[in-house]
Amino acid sequence: MRLWLAPLDGITNYQYRNCLCLHFKGIDNFITPFLPVQERAKLNVKKWKDIWPKHNELLPAIPQLMGNKAAHFVDTLQAMHEAYGYTAFNWNIGCPVAQVVRRTRGCGVMPYPDIVEDVVAAVTEHTPFHFSLKMRLGLHDKRESLAILDRMERYPLQFVVIHPRTGDQLYEGVPDIEAFAECLCHTHHRIVYSGDIWTLADWQRLQAQFPKVQDWMLGRGILQNPFLAEEIKGMASGGEKERFLRYYQRYTDELLEARKEKSTLFILKSLWHYYAVFAKLTGYELKNMLRINEFDEFYEKSIAYLQRL
Repeated sequence: MRLWLAPLDGITNYQYRNCLCLHFKGIDNFITPFLPVQERAKLNVKKWKDIWPKHNELLPAIPQLMGNKAAHFVDTLQAMHEAYGYTAFNWNIGCPVAQVVRRTRGCGVMPYPDIVEDVVAAVTEHTPFHFSLKMRLGLHDKRESLAILDRMERYPLQFVVIHPRTGDQLYEGVPDIEAFAECLCHTHHRIVYSGDIWTLADWQRLQAQFPKVQDWMLGRGILQNPFLAEEIKGMASGGEKERFLRYYQRYTDELLEARKEKSTLFILKSLWHYYAVFAKLTGYELKNMLRINEFDEFYEKSIAYLQRL
C-alpha cells in the first residue's frame, strides 16, 4: 500500500514537500504541481526550481505537466530528462480551474479522447519514459473518463490517478464512488484513488470498498492534518503539538530563504484555511487572522494559536 502526496498548485512546493517528509512519516511518493509543456525552442527547464534534483532528494518525485500538444510533450520530457535525469512524468488532465479549462488544458482535455491518445501515443513511440495520467470523471460527463480509459488500454501507462468528481463540480458535492468503481472495470492499469480522504475513517471505508486499490492520494486532508499518513499506516507516535510547531517553524524559515515576506505570507494564508482545523480555530478567529497583512504580526498570531493547543 502506497500513499501519495497530491500536487496542489501554489501549495505543495518543494519547501512544503521536504518539510512534510522531514517531520512526518507515511508518504511514499509525490507528484509535483504542474509545469507547462513547450516546444524545444522555447524551453528553459533550468528555471523550474521546483523540480531541481537538489530540491527533491527525500522522496521520488514525478514532475507533472500541463498541455495538449503531443510534440510539445515529447520535447519537454526529453529536455527534462537531459537536464535532470527524470524518467517518469505525469500529465494533468484533471485541473478544473476555469482559465485552464478554457484553453483545452487540464480537465478541458477530457471531452477530446483523440487529444489524449495523440499525446500518449507520441510519448510512448518517441520516448522511453514512464508516463501516467491524473484525471477526473470528465469535464461535464462521467462517460468521458470511460472513453479515455478504454483508449488507454493499449498503452503502457505507469498508473492513472482518478478523482471521482467532474470538472463542473470543482471540489463541491461528494465523490461519485459508483462511477469510480465503473472506471476500475474499464482498465487494467494501476489506479491511484484521489479525493476526500479527510480522516483515517474515510480511508478505511474506501479501502473496504476497493480492496484491490493499493495507491491512495492525500491532498486537502493531509493539509489540515499532516499526521494523516501516519494514522493510516499505524505509525502515529504522539507529541502532535510540538511536532507541528517544529514543522511550521521550519517550513516558514524555508519559505523566507527562497521568497520575500509578502509571498511567504500569501502561501501561509492559503495553508491556514487548512491548518485552522488542526489548530481548532473558530470561523471568527480564522477570518480575523486572514485580515492581517503584515508578515511578523501574522506569524506571531499563528504561533500563539498553535501554542494554545
